[in-house]
Amino acid sequence: MSTHKPISLQVIFRHLDVSPALEAKVREKIDKLGQFYPSIESCRVVIEQLHKHHQRGKHFRVLIDLKVPGQELVAGREPDQNPAYTDVYVALRDAFRAMRRQLEDLVHRQQGHTKHHEEKPHGHITEISPDKTFGRIESTEGRWLYFHRNSLVGDDLDKLQLGTPVYFVEDVGEQGPQASSVSPVGKHHILV
Repeated sequence: MSTHKPISLQVIFRHLDVSPALEAKVREKIDKLGQFYPSIESCRVVIEQLHKHHQRGKHFRVLIDLKVPGQELVAGREPDQNPAYTDVYVALRDAFRAMRRQLEDLVHRQQGHTKHHEEKPHGHITEISPDKTFGRIESTEGRWLYFHRNSLVGDDLDKLQLGTPVYFVEDVGEQGPQASSVSPVGKHHILV
């Protein structure tokens, strides 16, 4: 029996019929996240069937928007990442796995589990979107990684500039390699 408070959940189906079985699977997965992280305030899951003429079969996109005290976490899976996303349950599973990793990172930061920066990948900011919602980092190895403003630790994207050196944790996101737990060098020394 679950001991965490009920999580406000919204499941949105786009371009496909509402599926009670799929909605039940979403509720099961969010309940597991709630057992791991009881402070989840709300969750919005969008399950979208995409129509792409150059591909065979129906492909699915799953986006998860999770609110916890003081933060909003976003995770998702796009069909281009995995041909298995013709199975909505595989896309759903992978999106929830990505969200679980973000929650685990958050728990480590909150509990003060730290490692030295020397062990962290680093690079510098090479792009910030005009609406200040995302950007790109070039790693010291010359690779480009996407990051979302919610990936920043203790800083606002409005305060960062092109060229700002940063530490980050690399993950796989909906746009390929992605940086999470992004922290400007010299400002924050707590990263997971």
